[in-house]
Amino acid sequence: MKKTLTLAAALLITASLAHAQLGTSTGTTTVSVTVGAEAALTAITGTTSLASTGTNFTNYTGSTTLTYYVRTTQSGGSGSITLKVTSDFSPANGPSVTTPPSTGDKLAYTCTISGVGTGCTGSVTSSTSSSTNVITFGAGAHTVTFPGGDTATTAWTLTNDPKYNTGSYSATVTYTISAS
Repeated sequence: MKKTLTLAAALLITASLAHAQLGTSTGTTTVSVTVGAEAALTAITGTTSLASTGTNFTNYTGSTTLTYYVRTTQSGGSGSITLKVTSDFSPANGPSVTTPPSTGDKLAYTCTISGVGTGCTGSVTSSTSSSTNVITFGAGAHTVTFPGGDTATTAWTLTNDPKYNTGSYSATVTYTISAS
C-alpha cells in the first residue's frame, strides 16, 4: 500500500511537471496602429433663420455654427470645409441664388473659426453650381479642442430686394469636410 501511494504521488508530480512545461504563465503582444487622415462634422445648426433688423430693406442676416474634427497627413496633407447651396430658395418669386430677380442680389457669407484651419477671406458669394470654401487645412493640421471639437461660424447676408414676394422661403446648404 505504501508503494502504491508513493507511486501515485510520483505520477501526480510528474504529470504536473509535464503540464507546466507545455506553457508559460505570461505572454506578450505588439499592438500597432496606423493613424490616417480623417475629418468629421459633428454638429451643424439645424435651421438658420435670416432676419432683417433696423431700417427698411436692410439685408437679411443670420449665422450657422458647425463643430468639426480634422487630422491631415504630416507631409503634403490638406483638407477643407466647403459649402454649396444644394437646393435653391423655394417657392418661386422670392430670393434665388441661381436666378436672382435683380442684378447684385446674393446670398453671401463670412467665416469665423475657433480652432485649426484658415477661414475664408472677406465675403464669399454662395453658389448652386460649385462648392465654396469655408475653411482650408494644411499639412499636419489637427483639431485643437479635444474632446469637443473645433468650431466655425458662417455669418450669412441675403440681399433684401423689394422685388421678392412676401412669404417664407428656404434653401438647403450642404457642408462637406475632407482631409488627406
